[in-house]
Amino acid sequence: MVDVVVTGLGATTPLGGDVASTWRALLDGVSGAGPLTQDWAAELPVRIAAQLAEDPGVKISRVRQRRLDRSEQIAIIAATEAFNDAGLTDSGLDRERLGVCFGSGIGGATTLLEQDDILEEKGPRRVSPHTVPMLMPNGPAAWVGLELKAKAGVHAPTSACATSSESIAWGLDMIRAGRADVVVAGGAEAVVHALPIAGFASMKALSTRNDEPTKASRPWDANRDGFVMGEGAGAVVLERADHAKARGARVYARLAGAGMTSDGFDIVQPDPEGGIRAMRMAMRDAGATGIDIGHVNAHATSTPVGDMGEVRGIGEAVGLHPILTSTKSMTGHLLGAAGAVESIAVILALQESLIPPTINLDEPDEALNLDVATGTPRKADLTAAMNNSFGFGGHNVSLVFAKA
Repeated sequence: MVDVVVTGLGATTPLGGDVASTWRALLDGVSGAGPLTQDWAAELPVRIAAQLAEDPGVKISRVRQRRLDRSEQIAIIAATEAFNDAGLTDSGLDRERLGVCFGSGIGGATTLLEQDDILEEKGPRRVSPHTVPMLMPNGPAAWVGLELKAKAGVHAPTSACATSSESIAWGLDMIRAGRADVVVAGGAEAVVHALPIAGFASMKALSTRNDEPTKASRPWDANRDGFVMGEGAGAVVLERADHAKARGARVYARLAGAGMTSDGFDIVQPDPEGGIRAMRMAMRDAGATGIDIGHVNAHATSTPVGDMGEVRGIGEAVGLHPILTSTKSMTGHLLGAAGAVESIAVILALQESLIPPTINLDEPDEALNLDVATGTPRKADLTAAMNNSFGFGGHNVSLVFAKA
């Protein structure tokens, strides 16, 4: 089977405008959550979110900002960082062998809502001619493909909160199938807006700790009450191992295997059996067993039901030995971007033998029977680690990364 390695990383998150600053904040246990100060937030039951640490305007010109949805702007930022980090800019890469798999769980919903307001208030002639390219769910993938001049195929998975992990899994398949030598994979999400927040709040999915936002995202804590919505983007450069070796590229890790399953159960309630099958499939694909997996970055969003179902699933599929963390305790839930940003955390944990802590785990759920890194980064000599992502609709993706 073709070996696939990771040669580039890129991100913009509530913790930092790039991978280095985001990783430093994860190790330091910094929360990216804060109060919403926008006028529209005043009447909402949830008035907190994890918003970007760095405005996209720092790296995207004002003209482009008017033509791109915020999710598209940050997709370009993350993908460009990853592409440059991989040393591909002046490498003479054959663009017909460069692919993109880049998703968004919700897409340009903010553009849709804003342009609908303009339509209602000012009439159809004032609606932006860029509206459709800004709101279409494949917009982030399309813009990344244009930016990087990718010609091997541009794909845009949309599977709710499993989106960017699914993008990475499809990128792996794309290289294994011989359709590309290099794939930029990841996801972007930017829907911190009144309607999505009101919708998630109506489902009782969001934390209502409005007075202490930095303590609101608390996976596995007995007093957790829902997730904190976040925005961000993450990208990895996947590359055929012999292609990377031939050009002398730095290798962060191997993407050893992926597992994708569906629940066939409920539109919002997860069936833990689906996650278990995804984890087992990923390990089988990687040629690994549970004992090989020393660390799991769990989906663990901080919801009362989902967190413990995943813990039981990890115990059954992988075992009771992996060290867990939930970086969502700091980033909030980045929805369609979550899997890519968390994969970056797993890759760096493997490389630096350091697992970021889970913050706000003050009173562990009495059913929590796995070892969770808390307080300070946990030193661990890892050979392989897993990232889990699960999404509304019963989408389950597990990725296994291994030391190169």
